[in-house]
Amino acid sequence: MGLISDADKKIIKEEFFSKMTNPVKIIGFTGKEHCQYCDQLKQLVQELSELTDKLTYEFYDFDTEEGRKVAEQYRIDRAPAVTITHDGKDVGVRFFGLPAGHEFSAFLEDIVDVSNMTTDLMPESKEALAKIDRDVRILVFVTPTCPYCPLAVRMAHKFAIENTNAGKGRILGDMVEAIEYPEWADQYSVMAVPKIVIQVDGEDKVQFEGAYPEKMFMEKLLAALE
Repeated sequence: MGLISDADKKIIKEEFFSKMTNPVKIIGFTGKEHCQYCDQLKQLVQELSELTDKLTYEFYDFDTEEGRKVAEQYRIDRAPAVTITHDGKDVGVRFFGLPAGHEFSAFLEDIVDVSNMTTDLMPESKEALAKIDRDVRILVFVTPTCPYCPLAVRMAHKFAIENTNAGKGRILGDMVEAIEYPEWADQYSVMAVPKIVIQVDGEDKVQFEGAYPEKMFMEKLLAALE
């Protein structure tokens, strides 16, 4: 039985995938750990790929040597995970866990953004992001029932896309499904979502809760870089 209804497929094709201009490839990783929803993750990506010829996918076993090599290439350090690539090019847009519930809309919007390599960020945000040339990782802890989480996830992903557009590719935007990754959530004492952790050069610098507007989110990112 399909995960996406026929009615939803129609909406996805008309309102999302009709806006795609360039090919997108989803690179996915599964493994022995945290894989309660790995079959659903594969099925979801497969069903989406059937709705447009601009979307393809590959899945790898994170527990094999080949899988680890590909994961390293895409800067993926655990599974399950998917990264949305611009025809195979890593742009830092990643989902650790199943993009279900409210996160499904963010997943669709990200596919379109990565296809077009454009975002709706303000010019001043794009300008600031273009100057960032340090390794930044933005972890956004979410749950599928959280209505505000997709806003934070999308902001992190837009930051990654714009930094890639500037030729840097130093920002990683990571949705982390807290229920699927309980020990990762415990590491950061996630009590409410969205919980955002900004790492710079591998060190935790800034943490906050809530779906901040663009300007405030940018301020937090710039503070982390100071």
